[in-house]
Amino acid sequence: MLDPYIPLVLMFALALGFAVFSVAIAPLVGPRRYNRAKLDAYECGIEPSPQPVVGGGRMPVAYYMTAMMFILFDIEMVFLFPYAVSADMLGLYGAAAVVLFIVTFGLADLYVWRRGGFDWN
Repeated sequence: MLDPYIPLVLMFALALGFAVFSVAIAPLVGPRRYNRAKLDAYECGIEPSPQPVVGGGRMPVAYYMTAMMFILFDIEMVFLFPYAVSADMLGLYGAAAVVLFIVTFGLADLYVWRRGGFDWN
């Protein structure tokens, strides 16, 4: 009864074994040429500072807002793409679901816009 799942279980076991093997063997066979430049944090070629310069030691919230808005738009596209592929098969119910989805995201965007989330000043 469970015979069709054997290849899937074997593939997961193989993937897990490869991951564990790769993590375990890397420190043993990898190069050991460490220096100060390799151990420093990389910040676009700029020397890292102990404290962020802008905001007296705090990162500006605008960076996080931009990242969150990108994630929201990205998720929106991920969910809208399958509808675009099979719009004719879903019919009116699918169109209503997509309109509700877009309205929900539109309200969230309107909220962020009214709160000044898109302003960089």
